[in-house]
Amino acid sequence: MPLPLAGIRVLDCSSVVMGPYAARLLADQGAEVLKVEPPEGDVLRRAGQGGAMFAHLNRGKRAVALDLKAPEGKATLRRLAEGADVLLHNMRADAAARLGLTRDALREANPRLIVAGAVGYGAGGPYATRPAYDDLIQAASGLADVMGRASPDGEPRYVPLTLSDRVVGIQLAQAVTAALFARERGGEGAEIEVPMFETFADLVLGDHLGGLSFDPPQGGAHYPRLMTPQRRPYRTRDGHIAVLLYNDAHWRRFFRAVGREAEMEADPRLRDHAGRTANFHHAYGLVGEILAGRGTAEWLDLLCGLDIPAAPVNSVEALLEDPHLRAVGYWREAAMPDGGTLRSTAPVGHWAGQEEAPLRPPPALPGNGDEEIAWTSR
Repeated sequence: MPLPLAGIRVLDCSSVVMGPYAARLLADQGAEVLKVEPPEGDVLRRAGQGGAMFAHLNRGKRAVALDLKAPEGKATLRRLAEGADVLLHNMRADAAARLGLTRDALREANPRLIVAGAVGYGAGGPYATRPAYDDLIQAASGLADVMGRASPDGEPRYVPLTLSDRVVGIQLAQAVTAALFARERGGEGAEIEVPMFETFADLVLGDHLGGLSFDPPQGGAHYPRLMTPQRRPYRTRDGHIAVLLYNDAHWRRFFRAVGREAEMEADPRLRDHAGRTANFHHAYGLVGEILAGRGTAEWLDLLCGLDIPAAPVNSVEALLEDPHLRAVGYWREAAMPDGGTLRSTAPVGHWAGQEEAPLRPPPALPGNGDEEIAWTSR
C-alpha cells in the first residue's frame, strides 16, 4: 500500500526549523517535497555540527535554488506551483506578498493550490508585523515565566529545544492535511495562517490557565503538580530516575514496597489525592528522600515489576544505544553526498500494511535554478 500522502506535491518555500519540520512530516507520510532555497541556501545549512539540524529537517526532499526577488525566480516558482498541491512558507505576511507566495497571486496558475503560512503573530493584531523566533515565542507565550516559577532560583528560562518552532510545525502540517481532505470533498484550494504566538499560548494555557478559566475565578493560575520544584528527576544512590506516582494505587504500592505503608496511611498529606494535591512539595520531597537510598537499576527493576511508572534519565548519547529504539527500527541511515552517513530517526507512527520507504538524505545545495524540476500542471 502507498503511504497516505503519496502523489501529493509540496513546495517548501520555508527556512530554518518551523516550516521545514512541517514539510518533513508531510514527506514522511509520502508527499513529494521540493525545497525552494535562495541562491545562498537555507541559513540552517551552515548552523550546528556539520549542518545536523538541516539534515534531519530536510531529509527526503529535493531542492531547487531560486531568487524569488527576481522576475525569473518568480516565474519559475509560478510554473512549479501549477503542478503542486501545497505551498508552505514561514514568512511575515508582507514579505510573502512581495514574493508572490499568496493564494491570490497563485490562484490563476492553480486554483486547487493550498497555501499554508506559519507566521509569528496572527493578522489583525498589534504584533502582526513583528519578527518572531523560538526564544521570543517561549517568552511571550508564558512558557519562560512558568519555567522560572517552577525552578528553585525563580529565574525565567527557555526550554533547550526549538520547541515552539516544532510544535507550530506540527500544527502547520495538521492544517495542511485537513485542507487536503476538505479539497478532496469538493472544495478548491485554501489559504491557511498558523500563528506561532497564539498556537504556543494555547499549549501553555491549556495546563496553566487553571482557576482563571472561569468567571468568577475558581482559584489562581498554574497546575500545582507541575509547578513544585520537587517535580524533577530524582537522585538515586548512583544517578537519577524519573518516577511518577500518579494515582492512589501507585502511591500505595510504592510505600508498601519500601515498608512505609502505615506512614502513608497515617499522614493526611499523603493518604489521598486531595491531601497530596495540597502538599505536593512535601509528598514529592519524601519520595525523593526514599529514592536516594538505592541505585537506579535496582529501582527500575522494582518499580517496573510493580507497574509503577518509571524511566531512566537518558542522555542523548544513551538514546543511540537504547534497546527499545533499536528493537522498533527507530534509527535509520542514509548515504550522504560527501561519502559520509546520516543517522536519523524513523517517521513517527506506523501505517499497518504499508512498507516504510528507506531514509533519503537531505538535498545538496543546488545551483541557481539549473536544477529546476518539471512538474506537469494538473
